[in-house]
Amino acid sequence: MQVGEATETTEVFSQQGIQKAYGAFFTEGNSVTLLWKEQESFRSIFDAVEEAREIICLEFYIFRNDETGSELAEILRRKVAEGVKVHVLYDHFGSFGTPMKFWKTLKEAGIRVRASRPFTWRAPFHYVHRDHRKLIVIDGHKAFTGGLNIANEYRGYYRLRKKRRGWRDTGIILEGPVARRLLETFKKSWEIWKGEPIPFDRDVQPLPGGLAVLPIFASTARGRRRMRKLLYYSITRAQRNIYLTTAYFTPSRRMIQVLEEAVARGVDVKLLLPGKSDITAAFYAARAFFTRLLKAGVEIYSYNGEILHAKTAVFDRCWSVIGSANLDFQSLRRNDEGNVGIIDPAFGRLMTEIFFNDLLKSERIALETWRQRPLVEKLKEHFFALFRRRL
Repeated sequence: MQVGEATETTEVFSQQGIQKAYGAFFTEGNSVTLLWKEQESFRSIFDAVEEAREIICLEFYIFRNDETGSELAEILRRKVAEGVKVHVLYDHFGSFGTPMKFWKTLKEAGIRVRASRPFTWRAPFHYVHRDHRKLIVIDGHKAFTGGLNIANEYRGYYRLRKKRRGWRDTGIILEGPVARRLLETFKKSWEIWKGEPIPFDRDVQPLPGGLAVLPIFASTARGRRRMRKLLYYSITRAQRNIYLTTAYFTPSRRMIQVLEEAVARGVDVKLLLPGKSDITAAFYAARAFFTRLLKAGVEIYSYNGEILHAKTAVFDRCWSVIGSANLDFQSLRRNDEGNVGIIDPAFGRLMTEIFFNDLLKSERIALETWRQRPLVEKLKEHFFALFRRRL
């Protein structure tokens, strides 16, 4: 679903206030298309890549050589044959299971490939830092980011034969000047991991009536501090609603406190989490914090069905954030993450509508019922919570 026209925002959240809190400027004049249906999302992404005429830059945490990855790889090989320059940056840990033969075939086709944050014996503990971004930039004027990786489970490809869906995730396609800023972000990452400089540069004109978009990309300790500062600013500034969706949730003491304070001042705080997870330890570590949050009045919902992998936030139905960062220690303290923020009531209403649609597929956790869960579940929660900074 596409949103194109900017509308008046509320007084609580403003571009100026958000820019001051984060320390960077919005980019005006962009069209945005929200993606949240797995088959339609990948079709939109692949179609956008097919339209490239000069350059394609991809940066992904997971890029597998399954049916989904192989289909995208074939598109990239065709684009190279047409004269398009293609750069692929994959995270060494996230794509560890992808064989070197796959990357070799891409290189042989003329695709430039680099691994980000590779393991090295000189600094083995640095391997806990991951490039968790999901980013595609096409010709400097169109870009994709969000939570989707290049793998079958996100697309629901192989599960179609079993009449099952892919993971529930959210992404966004952006067209306009913000894509140029994201290209510059990619260039910096590319050169850090020893890729040759990318000389491509082009002015992109703002689209009439387009939206203002704030790139929230972090790859350094300072960048992650700014990202956390903006998160806490948004929570403490909200006056009416806070709707948070995250795949992994291991909150700091400060995050718990600001959520409690939000409820105390009358804000409707809803937290949507997976009913099942691909990482069992993270699933139980999150649940260790439920009792305190429920007692404070935070509404917690457990998503049923396919695995929930989306990372979104909506504040007062007008300030929205979509991207790759979870509300956990790994994302907020260690990873390279990529998000975008949009301040616009129309877009906020769409985000809210999707959030409440997800709630229809979820179960609200009641405090009294939660207290009666089996002892073995409580033991698992407290055990895995001990390792919440390692998840």
